[in-house]
Amino acid sequence: MDKGVYCLVLRNPTCSTGVGAIGRCDFQAGFHVYTGSALGSGGLKRVSRHIELSRKKNRAPKWHIDYLLTSRNFDLASVICASTDEKIECRLARTLGGLPVPSFGCSDCDCDSHLFYFAGNPLDDVVRAFLALDLVPVITTLITPNAQYTI
Repeated sequence: MDKGVYCLVLRNPTCSTGVGAIGRCDFQAGFHVYTGSALGSGGLKRVSRHIELSRKKNRAPKWHIDYLLTSRNFDLASVICASTDEKIECRLARTLGGLPVPSFGCSDCDCDSHLFYFAGNPLDDVVRAFLALDLVPVITTLITPNAQYTI
């Protein structure tokens, strides 16, 4: 399995969700983009775990992102992956733009966050960030990201 980097695009209504040691986090309605790396032995197979977790929502959370993936408030809209052996996750996170969710998903680095809020569909922003780092993005759409919530 290829190693690489990925972004998860989640869609959500205004909500509050517990996130492990971070505690309760308030989220604005819109989209959140999480940046992760898959450089371990399983490589990008990690992304399959995220997709399965978002669909079944029945496993105990292990990482910060798992709390969102298992929450009924969040839908995984898209996954963007790129093959690389380079440790580029933090550079990708800094390139994304968006409003950072403090301390999310970055307990093993010096970044402010690896989760970012966007009011509208961020897919173009994510693709631009991949291309800016000379990464070839592969996009998988799981739900129609422009659909509106009934709140």
